[in-house]
Amino acid sequence: MVNMTSNPESVVDDETFSVRRTIRIAASVDKVWRAVAEPEHVSRWFGVVALDGIGAGATGTMTFPDYGAIPLRIEAIDEPNLITYRWGNDDAQDARPEVLDEATSTVFTFTLEPVDGGTQLTVVESGFERTSAPLANLESHRTGWNEELDKLVALVEGEA
Repeated sequence: MVNMTSNPESVVDDETFSVRRTIRIAASVDKVWRAVAEPEHVSRWFGVVALDGIGAGATGTMTFPDYGAIPLRIEAIDEPNLITYRWGNDDAQDARPEVLDEATSTVFTFTLEPVDGGTQLTVVESGFERTSAPLANLESHRTGWNEELDKLVALVEGEA
């Protein structure tokens, strides 16, 4: 069993309607970049990603078992430092939208920085004020980022 790096949990900012989590991963920036930017690697720890291309503007879905497919688009890339996704993941809704609606979607950005012993990864998700239930969605995504990024750390450090 690999010792997973212990990281602080996600935090909610009620004023900016955002969730943030900064973690450290005992792996290179290149390895962490692949894990957050390449669909086949993202699919190993997060939802199954299918995109119609690569780079900013690529669209597709992220699918979770027992939850469904969420429309997804890459908004920006600055390899290997930053990748921004937009998704229609409103947990308070009973159903997932079939197409991405910018009026109700949220945006999450992964920022990677080299640090002694590995990589510092920060995720910030914003736009919850546009969702059906902002406070409920903030809390749901706060716990979601805790779970998902812990899986990322275990996967990447296990392969390091």
